[in-house]
Amino acid sequence: MKGLKKIALATAVAAMPFAAHADLKALDDTAMGNVTGQAGVTIELETKVSIGQFVYTDEGSFTVNDIVLGGSGVAGGPGTDLLDDLYIDIDVEADGDAVIHVGSISGQPIDWGMTASSMELVAADGSESTTLVSNLSGWGMLGALDIRVDTATDTLNLDVAFNVMQMDFDVEFLGIGIRDMAIMGGQFFEGDPGAAGLFAVANVDVYKGDGLGDSTMTDVLRIDINDITMDMSIGAIEIGGASIGSIAMDNLTISDTRLAVYGR
Repeated sequence: MKGLKKIALATAVAAMPFAAHADLKALDDTAMGNVTGQAGVTIELETKVSIGQFVYTDEGSFTVNDIVLGGSGVAGGPGTDLLDDLYIDIDVEADGDAVIHVGSISGQPIDWGMTASSMELVAADGSESTTLVSNLSGWGMLGALDIRVDTATDTLNLDVAFNVMQMDFDVEFLGIGIRDMAIMGGQFFEGDPGAAGLFAVANVDVYKGDGLGDSTMTDVLRIDINDITMDMSIGAIEIGGASIGSIAMDNLTISDTRLAVYGR
């Protein structure tokens, strides 16, 4: 199965030539009535994003270096370097729910690619560091992405269909290389050519809630994984530069999983 995920959402703000309209007036009730009842806004997008370094600091730091996110071409895939053929529909429904749908202009899956040179743990004084992952390169397709903010429950719901056609990386501190990793739909190994074979699916709720079980924590970040379903394969696991074999997982499903995240 030789050849995730990351899709970047972008919003655009259109600037009016205010200098030519210095005597702006507030909209009256009639004008406001003409504004309401619309079908939302659509944004068409093509982009390539590069980040020299991302740093998360607690006492020491976790750093990700030389991040590039774009089309599959940035990771050696068949597409261009641009994350393109992409549109974003944004709508606010009558009950106040915000609904965001990411799709493609052509109706075809959206190709994506990502690379990063290294991910490291660094001591507070910079005297020591450990490279966790290096030479990360992966590309795949986005089949669907829907986001809903539910005002009744204050919940952010993510519903995504995606695949990873090929990903390579080195787990440097263990001396392990991962080659030709792929994540596909839960029916891929069964030969299903449709969406169930092509795209892994994930449905996740994010909200503010209480801790789990006997925890006394409140107002923590809750992440509920309702469903993640996929087939996964690794073409080669290398140790010392030589392959020790391959791995395949058929119908991998994660469900009924709850996380509570908070600081201490």
